[in-house]
Amino acid sequence: MGSPGQHGELWQWPATELAAAVRRREVSAVEVAASCLARVEEANPATNALVEVRPGETLAAARRADAAVAAGEPLGPLHGVPVSIKVNTEQQGYATTNGVAALAGNVSDEDAACVTALRAAGAIPLGRSNVPAFSLRWFSGNDLHGRTLNPWDHSRTPGGSSGGAAAGIADGLTPLAQGNDIGGSIRFPAACCGVVGVRPTVGRVSGWGPPAFADTPDGPVPLDFPPTVHACAVQGPLGRTVADARLALHAMTTPDLRDPAGVPAVPERAPATGPVRVTVVRGNEGVKNHPAVDAAVADAAARLADAGYEVDEVDAEPLLAEAARLWLLLITEDTRPLLRVVEQIGDDAIRTALAGHFAAAATVWGERPDLETYINGWGRRATLIARLQQLLGAGRLLLTPVCAEIPFEQDADLAGERRSGELFPAMWPMTAVPVLGFPAVTVPVALHDGLPLGVQLVGGRFTEDLVLDAAQAVEDRSPVLRAWAGPGLSV
Repeated sequence: MGSPGQHGELWQWPATELAAAVRRREVSAVEVAASCLARVEEANPATNALVEVRPGETLAAARRADAAVAAGEPLGPLHGVPVSIKVNTEQQGYATTNGVAALAGNVSDEDAACVTALRAAGAIPLGRSNVPAFSLRWFSGNDLHGRTLNPWDHSRTPGGSSGGAAAGIADGLTPLAQGNDIGGSIRFPAACCGVVGVRPTVGRVSGWGPPAFADTPDGPVPLDFPPTVHACAVQGPLGRTVADARLALHAMTTPDLRDPAGVPAVPERAPATGPVRVTVVRGNEGVKNHPAVDAAVADAAARLADAGYEVDEVDAEPLLAEAARLWLLLITEDTRPLLRVVEQIGDDAIRTALAGHFAAAATVWGERPDLETYINGWGRRATLIARLQQLLGAGRLLLTPVCAEIPFEQDADLAGERRSGELFPAMWPMTAVPVLGFPAVTVPVALHDGLPLGVQLVGGRFTEDLVLDAAQAVEDRSPVLRAWAGPGLSV
């Protein structure tokens, strides 16, 4: 049936091309799945991006997909396309381990809503992607599943917490991945691994999942989500290209009122009047960018200008800087009740990393912020959302770095208080956005010493397509980077 085409072997093809080829019967879903499974067998032992793969189950799903094509049944937009599912997300018949050994038996009886949406679109789950314990680091290693490495450079983080998802795409294991993001967990790994990451507006993609429990020495403890999860966390896609990520986002868009933040329908985007404006936010006062980071932002700005965007530098930095500081308050205080569970069943790495997190927050907010400070933080968040939404309107985007540093060295958050304390200020572009609940996309721009570098584009609420259009303009004018082609090479 199918044979290698312009993109090489089937595991190298974009998701958009795979879905179209399966629909046209030029390749079969079984051929696609078999190619990806062969790539997993070849490459995954080195990077450990996927931590549970069941080839028989995947191939059976692919056969059902081919039977649907043969029968002339209606086909979803991702029909026959393999996708990885993060180990902190419920998938029927799989343990929602969240990288914690004590949760290895936590097998789910049903899918999370985002997984249901991917299946309904025809995607075929192929493997579970790795995370840090409790998905609370910008690195992706744990005592249960081991450490995930960056396919570009094993000495550098693949990002976290969706590090396995991003590394798997970069290494050719799957063309798409599901992830989630409350502090950069989709966008940062995507940038570290040279792929595209989409953080949707809060409520656009359902965050609903079956109730979760942790077995502790004190008995089962319900893992109820704190307020910041409902207000700031999202489910979203990672893809090899902007077009792939856009296709997956629309497939995952599932307004679902079981999700406390879910919206009943995605509002239509008001048309922009005149050219779309892009405001460049180069840095945050007191945080020095690596020269390569500044160069990536400048390159992206020039490419957007070349595409017809109006590029300016209206000062949005104070709003984003304050949002990043609020993230340290709200996320930290909502994580505090989890510390007892982490102490009982977490690994040494997450305990050390969280100690560094709390130390970084204390430098801004003190050791134990009082209730009035916490409540005022939520109030100030609402003000920042209103002000930034007013600035962006229907026709303005923000262009920012992904991080002030190039991808961190592996386990930098475990290297001592000084180094750990440097990470949080550097990550201000990642942490500012979840507090605001706005959509954002990270897109690759260049290589620096063999490492991919990307930029972040941020839009007003429910302007995902506007943001993706700009990301596409950047991608169209940037080198095509593939880790399997070797450092410094494009294909």
